[in-house]
This record gives sequence, structure tokens and C-alpha cells, in this order.
Amino acid sequence: MCNNGVAYITFSNRKKMTDLKEKIVTEIKKIYDPEIPVNIYELGLIYKIDVKDAKKVTIEMTLTSPNCPVAESLPKMVKDNILRLEGVDDVDLKLVWDPPWTKDKMSEAAKLELNLWVNKL
Repeated sequence: MCNNGVAYITFSNRKKMTDLKEKIVTEIKKIYDPEIPVNIYELGLIYKIDVKDAKKVTIEMTLTSPNCPVAESLPKMVKDNILRLEGVDDVDLKLVWDPPWTKDKMSEAAKLELNLWVNKL
């Protein structure tokens, strides 16, 4: 028995989800923490991006601090920007504090931008 059709549909769906995830990351990279001149993706504030088959996206993110002045507006901005993308019908955004954000979560590019890069030998 041949399952080529099922395999193709699964691959096709995975490709669509991967493409959508890339679009989501691109959209998130447009959002900057107002106090730090680096986008929130490179800062390491996005912990999880999960795209479901039914055009539902789950985002887990954190902030640099629970006392962050944009604690209400930044997650809303992330959710609203992702909802504008074609192929997204629903966004479940969870603001999490565990694990807490540290500078170690930043990408190398973000550390370089902020002059925090320390060459480890």
C-alpha cells in the first residue's frame, strides 16, 4: 500500500508551518524594547513559537524584568503584529517568568550590538 499522498500532505503542511514560522520571526524582529536598541527576538525574550495546523500560533515570551515599563504594551504589540500575518487566525501569547531572562539569552549579534561580547577562550 502506498502512502505517498499522506506523506506529501504532511510535508506540505510542515513546509507551510515552517514558512509561517519564518514570517512570524521576521515580524517579531521588527519589535524593539524601547530601552534597548535591539529587537526582542535577538534579545532572547521569545522563548517559544509553536504553529498549529489550524492557523493557531502559541508564543511564550518574557521581559527583561517583571517591573519592565512596557509589561502590558510589548506583549500586546507582539500578538497584534502576528495576528496581521496571512495564515494566522489566533495567537495565544503567554508571558512567562521561568526561566528568568538573563543576558545569556541574547544572541551573539545582540551582544555585539550592545558591546557585551566577551571573547571566551
